[in-house]
Amino acid sequence: MDMAKKLKEIGLSYVGISIDGTEETNDRFRGQQGAFKKALEGVHNCMKAGIKVGLRFTINKSNFREISAIFDLLEEEGIPRICFYHLVYAGRGSDLIKQDLTHEESRETVDLILDRTKQLYEKGIKPEVLTVDNHCDAPYLYMKLKDEEPERAAEVLDLMKMNGGNSTGVGIGCVSWDGTVHPDQFWRHYTIGNIRERPFSEIWTDLSDDLLAGLKDRKPLLKEHAKRCGQCKWLDICNGNFRVRAEAVYGNIWADDPACYLTDEEIGLE
Repeated sequence: MDMAKKLKEIGLSYVGISIDGTEETNDRFRGQQGAFKKALEGVHNCMKAGIKVGLRFTINKSNFREISAIFDLLEEEGIPRICFYHLVYAGRGSDLIKQDLTHEESRETVDLILDRTKQLYEKGIKPEVLTVDNHCDAPYLYMKLKDEEPERAAEVLDLMKMNGGNSTGVGIGCVSWDGTVHPDQFWRHYTIGNIRERPFSEIWTDLSDDLLAGLKDRKPLLKEHAKRCGQCKWLDICNGNFRVRAEAVYGNIWADDPACYLTDEEIGLE
């Protein structure tokens, strides 16, 4: 509680706390008995100190069946926010590919998140619920909403276009502890410069780096290399999703994102 008070005093406005499943699953994943209780204690301390707090849950084969239980926890504890992260495998973490969901499981999971969120709102409980790191969630949500609330769906589509999808190398970057700059937090195996040597503004606008230049204008490269992403009618909304997953699976940065679970018909290929 002392640390939560100190964080509040210095002006911290938000804390995200990772929970990887129910207590047994979380503690096994973290390799420490009692980790779940400590995480929940941290949530309570932040809430008591007046700091906004949210749960962070990375979806994988070991825990996706426990998402409903996590929603129960959210409701019971009155936690105001939760972020569900799709798995991103890259660099030394490429072995995590086998822990990712199938496309069918991904759709089932997103459906569950949408359904449970709707149920909470119908009860008058209105947490912020986000899905993160798979931009095909956006058109998938739009297509579902179009059937249920066409007028609202049009407004949502405009917001999605405004957001523009994945912004790796464009609106998002990563500066590591040693000053090295990466296109985002998942590209730590690729460095585009160091702020100890050059200002970030120079590094970020230097298009002599082929990867950075490609990320900033990726659509022509996707149209050339990706069978699905390059022809997808939702490209302006997702912006080709995560290039680092394509590299991990296909060895080609500009290939299709293997985690896209939309069907060929849904993306306009049939």
